[in-house]
Amino acid sequence: MKRRFDLVYAVAVAADYTTVGHVTVDLMADGSRRPGGSALYAALQAARLGARALIVTRGVSAEIEQLLEPYAAELELKVLEAERTTTLQTWDEADGRAQRMLAWAGAIGAEISLDSELVHLAPVARETPSRWLGRARFVGVTPQGLVRDWSRAGGRVFARALDLALLPERCDAIVFSDRERESCAALLDAHRAPAPILAVTAASKPTELRGPNGELARVQAAHVESMRDDIGAGDVFAAAFFIALADGADPIAAATFANAAAAVRIAGDGPAAIGDRAAIEARAAADA
Repeated sequence: MKRRFDLVYAVAVAADYTTVGHVTVDLMADGSRRPGGSALYAALQAARLGARALIVTRGVSAEIEQLLEPYAAELELKVLEAERTTTLQTWDEADGRAQRMLAWAGAIGAEISLDSELVHLAPVARETPSRWLGRARFVGVTPQGLVRDWSRAGGRVFARALDLALLPERCDAIVFSDRERESCAALLDAHRAPAPILAVTAASKPTELRGPNGELARVQAAHVESMRDDIGAGDVFAAAFFIALADGADPIAAATFANAAAAVRIAGDGPAAIGDRAAIEARAAADA
Protein backbone atom coordinates (compact mmCIF):
# COMPACT_ATOMS: atom_id res chain seq x y z
CA MET A 1 0.00 0.00 0.00
CA LYS A 2 1.38 3.40 -0.96
CA ARG A 3 2.12 5.89 1.76
CA ARG A 4 -0.39 8.73 1.95
CA PHE A 5 0.49 12.25 2.99
CA ASP A 6 -0.13 13.27 6.57
CA LEU A 7 -1.83 16.64 6.05
CA VAL A 8 -1.20 19.19 8.81
CA TYR A 9 -3.28 22.33 9.21
CA ALA A 10 -2.39 24.22 12.37
CA VAL A 11 0.78 23.13 14.16
CA ALA A 12 4.37 23.82 13.13
CA VAL A 13 6.21 20.82 11.71
CA ALA A 14 9.96 20.65 12.35
CA ALA A 15 11.89 20.29 9.11
CA ASP A 16 15.36 20.73 7.66
CA TYR A 17 14.10 22.48 4.51
CA THR A 18 10.68 24.12 4.21
CA THR A 19 9.35 25.55 0.97
CA VAL A 20 6.44 28.00 1.10
CA GLY A 21 4.45 28.50 -2.10
CA HIS A 22 1.69 27.10 -4.26
CA VAL A 23 1.90 23.59 -5.59
CA THR A 24 0.23 24.05 -8.97
CA VAL A 25 -1.70 22.13 -11.55
CA ASP A 26 0.16 22.71 -14.82
CA LEU A 27 -1.83 22.17 -18.00
CA MET A 28 0.66 21.58 -20.81
CA ALA A 29 0.30 22.27 -24.52
CA ASP A 30 -0.24 18.56 -25.26
CA GLY A 31 -3.18 18.44 -22.84
CA SER A 32 -1.31 16.64 -20.07
CA ARG A 33 -1.82 17.63 -16.43
CA ARG A 34 1.17 17.62 -14.11
CA PRO A 35 2.12 18.95 -10.68
CA GLY A 36 4.28 22.04 -10.69
CA GLY A 37 5.45 25.01 -8.71
CA SER A 38 8.80 26.16 -7.34
CA ALA A 39 7.90 24.79 -3.91
CA LEU A 40 7.63 21.26 -5.31
CA TYR A 41 10.82 21.19 -7.38
CA ALA A 42 12.92 22.83 -4.66
CA ALA A 43 11.59 20.53 -1.93
CA LEU A 44 12.28 17.45 -4.04
CA GLN A 45 15.86 18.58 -4.60
CA ALA A 46 16.29 19.20 -0.88
CA ALA A 47 14.88 15.75 -0.08
CA ARG A 48 17.27 14.10 -2.53
CA LEU A 49 20.13 15.90 -0.82
CA GLY A 50 19.12 14.18 2.41
CA ALA A 51 17.00 16.89 4.02
CA ARG A 52 13.68 16.36 5.75
CA ALA A 53 11.65 18.45 3.31
CA LEU A 54 8.27 20.07 3.99
CA ILE A 55 6.02 21.96 1.57
CA VAL A 56 3.66 24.57 3.02
CA THR A 57 1.09 25.36 0.36
CA ARG A 58 -2.51 26.43 -0.23
CA GLY A 59 -5.14 24.76 -2.38
CA VAL A 60 -7.56 21.83 -2.45
CA SER A 61 -5.87 19.31 -0.17
CA ALA A 62 -7.29 16.19 -1.84
CA GLU A 63 -6.23 17.42 -5.29
CA ILE A 64 -2.72 18.34 -4.16
CA GLU A 65 -2.28 15.07 -2.30
CA GLN A 66 -3.26 13.16 -5.42
CA LEU A 67 -0.90 15.19 -7.62
CA LEU A 68 2.03 14.60 -5.28
CA GLU A 69 1.34 10.96 -4.45
CA PRO A 70 4.36 9.74 -6.46
CA TYR A 71 6.56 11.75 -4.06
CA ALA A 72 4.79 10.94 -0.80
CA ALA A 73 7.75 8.90 0.46
CA GLU A 74 10.08 11.89 -0.01
CA LEU A 75 8.07 14.91 1.13
CA GLU A 76 5.92 16.15 3.98
CA LEU A 77 2.98 18.37 3.18
CA LYS A 78 1.13 21.11 5.04
CA VAL A 79 -1.93 22.36 3.11
CA LEU A 80 -3.98 25.45 3.90
CA GLU A 81 -7.39 24.59 2.51
CA ALA A 82 -8.78 26.72 -0.33
CA GLU A 83 -11.65 26.54 -2.81
CA ARG A 84 -9.30 25.89 -5.72
CA THR A 85 -5.74 24.91 -6.50
CA THR A 86 -3.60 27.33 -8.49
CA THR A 87 -3.80 26.18 -12.11
CA LEU A 88 -1.56 27.42 -14.92
CA GLN A 89 -1.92 26.77 -18.62
CA THR A 90 1.56 26.60 -20.13
CA TRP A 91 2.81 26.61 -23.71
CA ASP A 92 5.95 27.52 -25.63
CA GLU A 93 6.30 30.56 -27.87
CA ALA A 94 9.17 31.77 -30.02
CA ASP A 95 10.56 33.98 -27.24
CA GLY A 96 9.98 31.57 -24.35
CA ARG A 97 7.33 29.94 -22.19
CA ALA A 98 3.92 31.61 -21.83
CA GLN A 99 1.20 31.01 -19.23
CA ARG A 100 -2.39 31.79 -18.30
CA MET A 101 -3.67 31.87 -14.73
CA LEU A 102 -6.77 29.66 -14.80
CA ALA A 103 -7.25 29.49 -11.02
CA TRP A 104 -5.53 31.00 -7.95
CA ALA A 105 -5.55 29.44 -4.49
CA GLY A 106 -5.08 32.72 -2.66
CA ALA A 107 -2.44 34.20 -0.39
CA ILE A 108 -0.56 32.26 2.25
CA GLY A 109 -0.98 34.47 5.30
CA ALA A 110 1.47 35.57 7.98
CA GLU A 111 -0.26 33.33 10.54
CA ILE A 112 1.62 30.25 9.34
CA SER A 113 4.02 28.74 11.88
CA LEU A 114 7.35 27.36 10.68
CA ASP A 115 10.07 25.45 12.52
CA SER A 116 12.85 24.88 10.03
CA GLU A 117 16.59 25.06 9.60
CA LEU A 118 16.09 26.56 6.14
CA VAL A 119 12.99 28.35 4.85
CA HIS A 120 12.66 28.88 1.10
CA LEU A 121 9.97 31.30 -0.01
CA ALA A 122 9.05 29.93 -3.44
CA PRO A 123 6.09 31.89 -4.85
CA VAL A 124 4.60 31.28 -8.28
CA ALA A 125 1.75 33.80 -8.08
CA ARG A 126 2.32 36.52 -5.47
CA GLU A 127 1.19 34.25 -2.64
CA THR A 128 3.98 34.14 -0.05
CA PRO A 129 4.02 36.16 3.18
CA SER A 130 6.79 38.59 4.13
CA ARG A 131 6.67 37.37 7.74
CA TRP A 132 5.56 34.30 9.67
CA LEU A 133 5.64 32.73 13.11
CA GLY A 134 8.48 30.49 14.24
CA ARG A 135 12.16 30.14 13.45
CA ALA A 136 14.53 29.69 10.54
CA ARG A 137 18.32 29.57 10.62
CA PHE A 138 18.58 30.47 6.92
CA VAL A 139 16.07 32.23 4.65
CA GLY A 140 16.22 31.99 0.86
CA VAL A 141 13.88 33.53 -1.72
CA THR A 142 13.16 32.87 -5.38
CA PRO A 143 11.08 35.95 -6.31
CA GLN A 144 9.87 34.70 -9.70
CA GLY A 145 6.25 34.61 -8.53
CA LEU A 146 6.49 38.07 -6.98
CA VAL A 147 7.15 39.63 -10.40
CA ARG A 148 4.14 38.00 -12.06
CA ASP A 149 0.70 39.48 -12.48
CA TRP A 150 -2.50 38.72 -14.38
CA SER A 151 -5.55 40.86 -15.07
CA ARG A 152 -8.30 38.29 -14.43
CA ALA A 153 -9.04 34.59 -14.06
CA GLY A 154 -7.88 33.00 -17.29
CA GLY A 155 -5.72 36.01 -18.05
CA ARG A 156 -2.24 35.81 -19.48
CA VAL A 157 0.56 36.09 -16.94
CA PHE A 158 2.82 39.10 -17.47
CA ALA A 159 5.88 40.56 -15.79
CA ARG A 160 5.83 43.43 -13.32
CA ALA A 161 8.43 45.19 -11.19
CA LEU A 162 9.29 43.66 -7.83
CA ASP A 163 7.85 45.37 -4.77
CA LEU A 164 10.57 45.04 -2.11
CA ALA A 165 7.88 45.13 0.60
CA LEU A 166 6.90 41.61 -0.47
CA LEU A 167 10.27 40.25 0.68
CA PRO A 168 10.94 39.19 4.26
CA GLU A 169 12.86 41.64 6.42
CA ARG A 170 15.60 39.07 6.85
CA CYS A 171 16.87 37.24 3.78
CA ASP A 172 20.18 35.40 3.43
CA ALA A 173 20.15 34.63 -0.31
CA ILE A 174 18.03 35.33 -3.39
CA VAL A 175 18.04 33.52 -6.74
CA PHE A 176 16.38 34.76 -9.93
CA SER A 177 16.98 34.30 -13.64
CA ASP A 178 18.42 36.68 -16.17
CA ARG A 179 14.96 36.77 -17.81
CA GLU A 180 13.72 38.42 -14.60
CA ARG A 181 16.57 40.91 -14.35
CA GLU A 182 14.48 43.89 -15.45
CA SER A 183 11.64 43.04 -13.08
CA CYS A 184 14.11 42.43 -10.22
CA ALA A 185 16.18 45.56 -10.87
CA ALA A 186 15.30 46.85 -7.39
CA LEU A 187 17.26 43.96 -5.88
CA LEU A 188 20.38 44.95 -7.80
CA ASP A 189 20.03 48.57 -6.68
CA ALA A 190 18.81 47.94 -3.14
CA HIS A 191 20.93 48.71 -0.08
CA ARG A 192 19.70 46.21 2.48
CA ALA A 193 21.58 45.61 5.70
CA PRO A 194 22.73 42.94 5.85
CA ALA A 195 22.61 42.41 2.09
CA PRO A 196 21.62 38.96 0.84
CA ILE A 197 23.80 36.95 -1.51
CA LEU A 198 22.33 37.24 -5.02
CA ALA A 199 22.60 34.65 -7.77
CA VAL A 200 21.35 35.47 -11.27
CA THR A 201 21.13 32.36 -13.44
CA ALA A 202 21.32 32.54 -17.23
CA ALA A 203 20.73 29.04 -18.64
CA SER A 204 24.00 27.89 -20.27
CA LYS A 205 25.71 31.24 -19.67
CA PRO A 206 27.67 32.01 -16.46
CA THR A 207 25.78 32.55 -13.21
CA GLU A 208 26.31 36.03 -11.81
CA LEU A 209 26.97 36.31 -8.06
CA ARG A 210 26.78 39.39 -5.87
CA GLY A 211 28.13 39.08 -2.36
CA PRO A 212 26.99 40.85 0.81
CA ASN A 213 29.51 43.66 0.26
CA GLY A 214 28.73 44.09 -3.43
CA GLU A 215 31.57 41.89 -4.71
CA LEU A 216 30.92 40.33 -8.12
CA ALA A 217 31.80 36.90 -9.48
CA ARG A 218 30.75 34.69 -12.38
CA VAL A 219 30.50 30.91 -12.29
CA GLN A 220 30.31 28.97 -15.53
CA ALA A 221 27.22 26.83 -15.93
CA ALA A 222 27.74 23.09 -16.34
CA HIS A 223 27.81 21.90 -19.94
CA VAL A 224 24.81 19.82 -21.04
CA GLU A 225 25.10 18.06 -24.38
CA SER A 226 21.41 17.21 -24.69
CA MET A 227 18.71 19.04 -22.74
CA ARG A 228 15.47 17.07 -22.26
CA ASP A 229 13.43 19.80 -20.53
CA ASP A 230 14.25 22.68 -18.20
CA ILE A 231 11.08 22.98 -16.10
CA GLY A 232 12.10 23.44 -12.48
CA ALA A 233 15.80 23.82 -13.25
CA GLY A 234 15.98 27.22 -11.57
CA ASP A 235 14.21 25.87 -8.48
CA VAL A 236 16.64 22.94 -8.32
CA PHE A 237 19.55 25.40 -8.60
CA ALA A 238 18.09 27.50 -5.78
CA ALA A 239 17.59 24.58 -3.41
CA ALA A 240 21.11 23.25 -3.97
CA PHE A 241 22.55 26.78 -3.67
CA PHE A 242 20.71 27.57 -0.44
CA ILE A 243 21.65 24.23 1.14
CA ALA A 244 25.31 24.62 0.22
CA LEU A 245 25.41 28.17 1.62
CA ALA A 246 23.64 27.10 4.81
CA ASP A 247 26.20 24.31 5.18
CA GLY A 248 29.01 26.88 5.09
CA ALA A 249 30.13 26.85 1.45
CA ASP A 250 31.33 30.10 -0.07
CA PRO A 251 29.09 31.54 -2.83
CA ILE A 252 31.30 30.36 -5.71
CA ALA A 253 31.44 26.79 -4.42
CA ALA A 254 27.69 26.87 -3.71
CA ALA A 255 26.92 28.11 -7.23
CA THR A 256 29.18 25.46 -8.77
CA PHE A 257 27.31 22.76 -6.87
CA ALA A 258 23.94 24.30 -7.79
CA ASN A 259 24.84 24.54 -11.49
CA ALA A 260 25.70 20.84 -11.41
CA ALA A 261 22.32 20.09 -9.80
CA ALA A 262 20.54 22.02 -12.56
CA ALA A 263 22.55 20.18 -15.23
CA VAL A 264 21.52 16.80 -13.79
CA ARG A 265 17.89 17.91 -13.77
CA ILE A 266 17.69 19.14 -17.39
CA ALA A 267 19.43 16.05 -18.76
CA GLY A 268 16.29 14.04 -17.90
CA ASP A 269 12.52 14.40 -17.90
CA GLY A 270 10.50 15.97 -15.09
CA PRO A 271 10.89 15.64 -11.32
CA ALA A 272 12.23 12.09 -11.63
CA ALA A 273 15.41 13.57 -13.12
CA ILE A 274 16.25 15.60 -10.00
CA GLY A 275 19.53 14.19 -8.76
CA ASP A 276 20.80 13.01 -5.41
CA ARG A 277 24.05 14.20 -3.84
CA ALA A 278 26.17 11.51 -5.49
CA ALA A 279 24.88 12.36 -8.97
CA ILE A 280 25.38 16.10 -8.44
CA GLU A 281 28.89 15.73 -7.01
CA ALA A 282 29.84 13.42 -9.88
CA ARG A 283 28.57 16.00 -12.37
CA ALA A 284 30.47 18.81 -10.63
CA ALA A 285 33.66 16.73 -10.67
CA ALA A 286 33.26 15.99 -14.38
CA ASP A 287 33.13 19.72 -15.14
CA ALA A 288 36.02 20.66 -12.84
